[in-house]
Amino acid sequence: MNPWLVETSAIVAATAGITAYGALYPRAQFFGKTVCRTNSSRKLAITFDDGPNPAITPKLLDLLERCKAKATFFLIGKYVRECPELVMETVARGHIVGNHTELHPNLLWLNPTQVRIELRLCHDAIFNAVGAPPKWFRPPFGMRNPWVIPAARELGYQTAMWTLIPGDWREKSVDWLILRMQPIAQHVQQNLAKGPSANAAGSGTGDILCLHDGAHRQLNADRTRTLAALEHWLPRWRDLGLEFVTISDAVSTPAP
Repeated sequence: MNPWLVETSAIVAATAGITAYGALYPRAQFFGKTVCRTNSSRKLAITFDDGPNPAITPKLLDLLERCKAKATFFLIGKYVRECPELVMETVARGHIVGNHTELHPNLLWLNPTQVRIELRLCHDAIFNAVGAPPKWFRPPFGMRNPWVIPAARELGYQTAMWTLIPGDWREKSVDWLILRMQPIAQHVQQNLAKGPSANAAGSGTGDILCLHDGAHRQLNADRTRTLAALEHWLPRWRDLGLEFVTISDAVSTPAP
């Protein structure tokens, strides 16, 4: 076999592998900087995608308020236009809303102009609903190509990914979902096992949890399993010493 062909094939395979890693792996930084963890082992950033959803978002807001938890909601532009009052209520309760594109496409396959249109339309929808621009962006399915994060930066966004995405959109039981969210507690327990000196100031990093209060294919999707799983876990996580923060607070440095 021609050595040149072998070398070329190897380069092509390596390039494809790097591209796939950058596009698919949640914590990859190959296509641009993203926020993947909180800056303290005591901080848990709970995030929700694909809303607003009148069937479940209000119930989640009530649950979060009862548990003194703040969260971040990544919204689809077309649903923001249908439910602006719900977006306003979400912000009024102290949560953050972010851009999750206009129609929830797989951005991997879009060209730069198409990506910018998706982000701009959602940006404008959120601005019109709450009177302020969002500061955070999450790509649908977590998929990125070389121009996704640069397009987000043009709008002044930071891009947020996750450490845990338990798959709450699947048609599984609540018990299945509760088990899939167990790693959050395990990480806290592992940190506690390191001793008081390692945890005195909440050193290390913490989790960003990606859940769903909506569904990109329809409004009023059934997300009752997500609600039930959080009803189970929020008090338990709180008892372990976790603080439930927005994505902005997840990366902010406390004042001295």
